[in-house]
Amino acid sequence: MRSDGELLRAVTADGDRRAFEELYRRYAPWLAARMRTRCADASLVDDVVQETFLAVWRGTARWHEDAAGADAAGWLWRIASRRLVDALRGAGARGRLRQALARLRHRDEVSAEERVLAGVEHGDLAGALVRLSPELRAVLQATVVDGLTTREAAVLLGIPPGTVKTRAMRARRQLREALA
Repeated sequence: MRSDGELLRAVTADGDRRAFEELYRRYAPWLAARMRTRCADASLVDDVVQETFLAVWRGTARWHEDAAGADAAGWLWRIASRRLVDALRGAGARGRLRQALARLRHRDEVSAEERVLAGVEHGDLAGALVRLSPELRAVLQATVVDGLTTREAAVLLGIPPGTVKTRAMRARRQLREALA
């Protein structure tokens, strides 16, 4: 079995179709599952995953092993999350959010996760989160909501791992103060 770095080099340098297929089988399900934590629209998530791998195949997403630290998952996540943000901006995220909330209201039973998310969206925490700078919110999104490691978040956000740690610490401190 080839390493992620070997697969990516084969795809980006040689256009190796078998390497691309192996990379896709290895990461597409994981990437789709991670994207679904950010977006409830399954068809949009599928489109974003396909666009991500299409960018890899066409070479519009550049793999630089030294810059990415040979972390294929973080690199793919970074591409996909940016494409998801672009898709949500272009297709009217508010409309999809209203549809998702309407579907939730028509369910008989609301899950604990949905109750927590509603509290985050409408409670004191929502106000505290809104008051955070976009940089601090992005770090919290990546590390807490998406569950990325510091290293993965650093790759996703394009900042050093130490900066991720510092921003996460500042965000937690500001949230504690706001909610006290």
